[in-house]
Amino acid sequence: MPETTNPALMRSFNDGQSTSSLFTMKLFALLVVIMLVGVGTGYVLAQQGGDTGIKALDRVAKSANIKAGATYGSDDMETFSDTVEGELKDGGEEGEGSHHLVRPGGEGQNVYLTSSIVDLSDFEGRQIKVWGQTQKAQNVGWLMDVGKVEVLK
Repeated sequence: MPETTNPALMRSFNDGQSTSSLFTMKLFALLVVIMLVGVGTGYVLAQQGGDTGIKALDRVAKSANIKAGATYGSDDMETFSDTVEGELKDGGEEGEGSHHLVRPGGEGQNVYLTSSIVDLSDFEGRQIKVWGQTQKAQNVGWLMDVGKVEVLK
C-alpha cells in the first residue's frame, strides 16, 4: 500500500513569515556597542578626576566653614612679601598656575597662582587677599606661589 501524505498533517512552520526572533544578531551587536560606549565614557570621566560624590561634598563642607576675615597659611611675611586681591577662579593658563585671581581691567590683569601650603580650591569663587612670592613665568604676566590667604568676602 502506497504511503499517502495528508496535507493537513504536513505543515510548514514559517507559513511565509520570517523565523527571526526578538533577540537577533543585530540587537546583540547594538547592545555590545552601547555597553562599550558606556564603559568608555565612565573611564574617561574617571580619568578627568571631576568633583563628584564625596569629593564634592567635602569641598562644600570646607567652604561653608570658611568665614570672611579668616586667614590661612604661613605667617612668613619675609618669604611671602607680595600681595594681591581678587576673586579666585579655578584653572591656570598654558600650564602655569592651578588657579587665578580675577582683577579689574580684564584678563591681562589676572594673577596666576600655585601653592603647596594652602589648598586654593577651598577658596574658589571668593574674594581673597593672598601673600606670596612672585615666580618667573613663561606664558603669563604674573605667577605667584601663595603662602597665606585672607578671605575678604
